[in-house]
Amino acid sequence: MNKRLAGEERRRTLLELIESSTEPITGAELARHVAVSRQVVVQDLSLLKAKGHQIVATARGYVYLPGEGAPSAYTRKIVCRHTPEEMEVEMNAIVDEGVTIRDVIIDHPVYGSITGQLMVKSRRDVRAFLERVAANQAAPLSHLTDGLHIHTLEADSEDAIHAAVEELDRLGILVSALD
Repeated sequence: MNKRLAGEERRRTLLELIESSTEPITGAELARHVAVSRQVVVQDLSLLKAKGHQIVATARGYVYLPGEGAPSAYTRKIVCRHTPEEMEVEMNAIVDEGVTIRDVIIDHPVYGSITGQLMVKSRRDVRAFLERVAANQAAPLSHLTDGLHIHTLEADSEDAIHAAVEELDRLGILVSALD
C-alpha cells in the first residue's frame, strides 16, 4: 500500500512541476527532482496522460498544455513549404511576432498524419531546437513530404498570428492559412 501511495504522491508532484513551469522540463530533471529513474518518470507521465492530463513531450522536455480554446489563446493551422535550410527563417518569422509554434504535422502517404510537438516560442527555443536536430543528425519531419507541413500556431492575439502569417507569405514559405 505504501508503494502505491508513494507513486500517487510522486505523480502529483510531477504534475505540479510541469504545470507550474514556464519552460519545458526534461525527463532527467524530473527524475532527479523525485529521486527515481527517467524510465519511472516516463511511466508516471503516461499514467497521468491516460487520466486526461495534457502533458506533451517536446524536443526540449515536457510541457503542460491548456485545453484547446483556452480563453487567452488563439490558435490557427497553417500550411508551409520550405527547404531544410529555410527552417530557421520560418521559425524565427513566427516567434518574432510573439507566436508559439505548437507542433509540426505531416500527412505521410503510408503512415497518415504524424505530429511532432514543438512548443517553440522564442529565438532561443528555435536555436535550441536546431542545435538538437543537428546534434542528433535528424531530418525534419517535412523532409518526408518534400518540405510540405502544417503548424499549429498559438498566440495571445489574432493580430500576432495574422502578422506571422503575413511574414511567411512575404517570405514565400506560406502555402495556406487554414481557418
